[in-house]
Amino acid sequence: MRDAGTLTRPAFSMPGEACDSHVHVFEAAAKYPSVDAPHYTLPDGSLEKLQRMTGVLGLQRFVIVQPSYYGTDNRCMLDALSAAGARARGVAMVGENCTDEELTAMHARGVRALRLDLFLRSSWPTAEIIAYIERSVRRTRAIGWHVQFYTPGWVVRDLLPFLAGLDADFVIDHMGYMLESDGLTHTDFDRLIDMIGAGRGWIKLSAPYRLARDGNFERLKPMARALIEAAPDRIIWGSDWPHIPEGGKDTGTLLNLLSEWAPDAEARKRILVSNPAKLFRFEE
Repeated sequence: MRDAGTLTRPAFSMPGEACDSHVHVFEAAAKYPSVDAPHYTLPDGSLEKLQRMTGVLGLQRFVIVQPSYYGTDNRCMLDALSAAGARARGVAMVGENCTDEELTAMHARGVRALRLDLFLRSSWPTAEIIAYIERSVRRTRAIGWHVQFYTPGWVVRDLLPFLAGLDADFVIDHMGYMLESDGLTHTDFDRLIDMIGAGRGWIKLSAPYRLARDGNFERLKPMARALIEAAPDRIIWGSDWPHIPEGGKDTGTLLNLLSEWAPDAEARKRILVSNPAKLFRFEE
């Protein structure tokens, strides 16, 4: 893991209560075992190191997203929320047998959303994915949460007609994850923009290196600006720290992409402060 002291500092004035809306936390394997056959080895991404990173970059709030490494065992995320206190919120992953009492207990510890892993379910027929989303939305609506989609772009494409009419707040991670290598086109992305602009969807500007795998972030600028223009009050930013599987990435450089994507200081304040405050209910 890259030492926080070596990170590039923000190129713009950081607004107060700025939020990193997508981080993960990993702790000792002896206390928090992984799922069977995880996709990666245990990252060096403790809460202590996360707090050092956010301190250096002036990020006063953060949202801990449950990683696939732990599956539906949310104990590491929940314990990190308890340790971090009011500056943190959480996004959980649960099985369909999770009880209302368990959701209420997680709410009390700072969880405000469910993460739906559609990579794991990408082989399902679209109708079954939609039914799964609808069941999850019913659960989250009852407790005042939203749902977040960790999903390949081609699943997003297939879900666009359904999402356009979904009467609930939802977040799509990683700018829609629409990769040309997966067969996605500019037309597909334009349809995503139309859906976000007209519906209740939110977009997370996160993990640009998952879209521009060659490191050419410049080509993401038109995409990011189009999303911000379509739904300025429903865009949030996340670093995707600790950048699995390459913990040496410079989180400060990723933050500074916002100076190009949202040149206006008020737009950045919405993305970093007011939008996540509303979505994750930081003022509660």
